[in-house]
Amino acid sequence: MKRSTRWLGASCVLLAACAPAAQVPAGPAPAATPAATPGMTGPIAVPTIAANPADSLAAQVTSLANELMQRMLTRSPELATFIGLPGFRHDRLSDGSLPALARYQAEDDAFYRRVLALPTEPLAGRPEGVTLGFLREAAQSDAQGRVCRNELWSGVNQMLGWQVQLAQLAEVQPIGTDDLRAQALTRWHGLPNAIDTEIVNLREGLRMGYSAPKVNVRRVIQQLDALLATPAATSPFSSPATRDSTPAFRTALVGVVQTELYPAIRRYRDFIANEYLPAAREQIGVGNNPNGTDCYRAQVRSLTTLDVPAREIHQIGLDQMARIQAEMKTIARRSFNTDDVPALLERLRTDPQYLFHSRQEMMDYAGAAIARGKAAMPRYFGRLPRADVRIEPYPAFSEASQSGASYEQPADDGSRPGIYRLNTYEAEKQSKVGVESTAFHESIPGHHLQLAIAQERQNVHPLTRFMGNSGFAEGWGLYAERLADEMGLFSSDLDRLGLLSNEALRAARMVVDPGMHALGWSRQQAIDYMLRNTAENQGSVENEVDRYIGWPGQATAYMLGNLEIRRLREMAERELGPRFDIREFHDHVLQDGTVTLPMLRATIERWVAAKKAGA
Repeated sequence: MKRSTRWLGASCVLLAACAPAAQVPAGPAPAATPAATPGMTGPIAVPTIAANPADSLAAQVTSLANELMQRMLTRSPELATFIGLPGFRHDRLSDGSLPALARYQAEDDAFYRRVLALPTEPLAGRPEGVTLGFLREAAQSDAQGRVCRNELWSGVNQMLGWQVQLAQLAEVQPIGTDDLRAQALTRWHGLPNAIDTEIVNLREGLRMGYSAPKVNVRRVIQQLDALLATPAATSPFSSPATRDSTPAFRTALVGVVQTELYPAIRRYRDFIANEYLPAAREQIGVGNNPNGTDCYRAQVRSLTTLDVPAREIHQIGLDQMARIQAEMKTIARRSFNTDDVPALLERLRTDPQYLFHSRQEMMDYAGAAIARGKAAMPRYFGRLPRADVRIEPYPAFSEASQSGASYEQPADDGSRPGIYRLNTYEAEKQSKVGVESTAFHESIPGHHLQLAIAQERQNVHPLTRFMGNSGFAEGWGLYAERLADEMGLFSSDLDRLGLLSNEALRAARMVVDPGMHALGWSRQQAIDYMLRNTAENQGSVENEVDRYIGWPGQATAYMLGNLEIRRLREMAERELGPRFDIREFHDHVLQDGTVTLPMLRATIERWVAAKKAGA
């Protein structure tokens, strides 16, 4: 899973665009690129375009993209920290207040009028055409998503809430100089206000009938209790102090955590437990919030870049599960001497011979798979990432509520590699089945390869290096798991069964996500379905289901994106025959960053047509 959102008060997201408007008419000509913004050392560096009248449209697109990127980084200064952009300050936090968000939406309405007024055809095949595609996607999908009113309820989330995202911010907060230490202290003094603002927003959400479901609220309370039980000196929020050698800074920052941040966390925890939980909805589906049915379809559209009805998603999941179960049965007969796949999956979940003995063994198992992937990459990709990837466990306070794994991009300035988070919680209860496949999904040839390549591209607009969508990113991650088998990376049929179990997990998501949010399924119904059809253990399945409950639509992106990439590959193989080159195909898939799936189809169709024509 690529963590594609961050908790940011301005409701901006990394790898997704900021809130635009829907169905807005054409407006005035584009403004010039903004000058440096307070808190920044200068405007974003972007490719220059020659002063040629024929390129006037491209120049407009670049100017608009400059404006959007500058706006995002001004509203949400955490983004520069997470991305690792050089030349930016790291002393501010987003203003997530409801008045600020209303002001941002009004500004965005005017901005996207200008975006949607531009024609797309003249820029087909040009870098600026890709940039315009990103801008239009922001305008269309996020506009549709306003109906959800996420700022009023979705922050109560065990995976994407502020308590997780700001703890991750602490891990990457730059330190090491007097100026950087001063910036960290200034930012940390602002954390309590950000948390108090969240309370105000959630209270307004309750007044208007919006809430997170109780199951997610309870998980957040558990996390907050674990945070408050941790001494300030070892809190994840004290990470900058533990990474710096200046005693006075350590004392000052831990003091802020102890005397300012912890009381704010306690206020939030008491509000959530005593006021919010009793009023939160019992029903798990987002359809039970105001305009919830429209919200679910908007979420799917925003996350996948495809407009697919809930019942159609559900049926695709059932069809894919039938295909995967047939493949599972083949391996079950070949290597485990049984036709009973559900019984085999239960055995693989519980038999000690298939379980890990320690956290370190689990880390080593995944690490060995990644090493094999690194060695095999040149045979399947012409372009390789410069940045490395390393494995790290989740922080102790959150691991019990996290998914099995996730990926965080490397810093743009080279100061840190990509990070593959592996959940080693209760490793002795975790099966080896699926760990190799997940490692390939999250690192190589999956998320790390795709996202590092996107980020390392030069002479393209920064917007296309850092923004994107789950449909492409997670679709590529799932595609990479099956590709890893083609590359000869799996150790045994046990691990290949893990590949199929992982695919079954993604098919199950297609069944249970719309099931819960649009078709009336209960939480237990979703858990039972997943236990019957995957090798995931009880705890992992419960975490997975609760993740889907709190993040409607995202779980559908994996299979929908994977199927589209597979269809494009099959089309290219069929059309090109012996001229098909797997390295060329992969390089063209990855060449423009995390584009929308319709944009990807247009790119591959152009490549196939050019290759057939002998270009």
